[in-house]
Amino acid sequence: MIVVMKVDATIAQIDHMAQRITALGLTPQVIHGKHQTVIAALGQERAGLTEVLEPGEGVEKVLPIMAPYKRASSELTRERTVVKARGLEVGGARVTVIAGPCSVESEEQIVVLARELKDLGATGLRGGAFKPRTSPYSFQGHKELGLKMLANARAETGLAIVTEVMAPEHVPMVAEYADVLQIGARNMQNYQLLQAVGDSGKPALLKRGMSATQEEFLLAAEYILDRGNPNVMLCERGIRTYEDHTRFTLPLATVPYLHDKSHLPVVVDPSHGTGKSKLVIPMSRAAVAAGADALILEVHDDPEHAVSDGAQSITPAAFGQLMDQCRRIAAAVDRTL
Repeated sequence: MIVVMKVDATIAQIDHMAQRITALGLTPQVIHGKHQTVIAALGQERAGLTEVLEPGEGVEKVLPIMAPYKRASSELTRERTVVKARGLEVGGARVTVIAGPCSVESEEQIVVLARELKDLGATGLRGGAFKPRTSPYSFQGHKELGLKMLANARAETGLAIVTEVMAPEHVPMVAEYADVLQIGARNMQNYQLLQAVGDSGKPALLKRGMSATQEEFLLAAEYILDRGNPNVMLCERGIRTYEDHTRFTLPLATVPYLHDKSHLPVVVDPSHGTGKSKLVIPMSRAAVAAGADALILEVHDDPEHAVSDGAQSITPAAFGQLMDQCRRIAAAVDRTL
């Protein structure tokens, strides 16, 4: 439920209502808006709560939160969340671009590539140190050594590091090196991992599961938010359908839908969403036009010889073209890139 306080409600009245909500076995979340304060009463709702809370001093009205995802819902707050990590800012007026190879292959590769990407306008560096692969015989990543390589690239460029964490026990180690913890599509409903990332306090980039509904996606985000971590980005990376002309189907209607249902920023991944490098630039343009807050892209200096996902990786030269084109699209929808 949401307790909407009167415009002239005092601090004492707000504190009293928060204490009242706690006494009822719910968790209060006080949100100070530009004009008035609201208090979210989070937990298992039950009959009669409106009648108990509405007579409180300073209370204007009590409203139910209809969505099952309480903290992620735009019913709770209409103000957009902006997630920040070093120079990376997702959810503001600027469309942010995160780019890098699927896997960190060597220190020289990641440092040189990071320099090029920064010069071309990227503000975040992605790269896999731990790689979830369909086959157990495929390259699994350099693990902690890969994290150290990413950290060295950050020291050289200042780019914020976005990298995947695959298990709850890995969270402390990955959080030591990374600026943003990525939760991959296969782990979207790994609830222990979601809670561990929430407990870390690090910004999280949560990818939609390849067969997940939007409600399941937002409820996964709720697990992170419920641990007191507000810095969550939702990433649409394509879903599995009957189509076979692309690796996955990239539904860009997700972007405005999530902006309507949630206050969290929305990232689009055209690399995994299509699986084909020639489709990455046009789908990036479309994502910016649809209102994406950020793009996350796979860029490799030699895609033909990449150890993973070379077919969906673009070259730095193509990335430069993408940035130029997307800047024009962003300007057309009153944003910058």
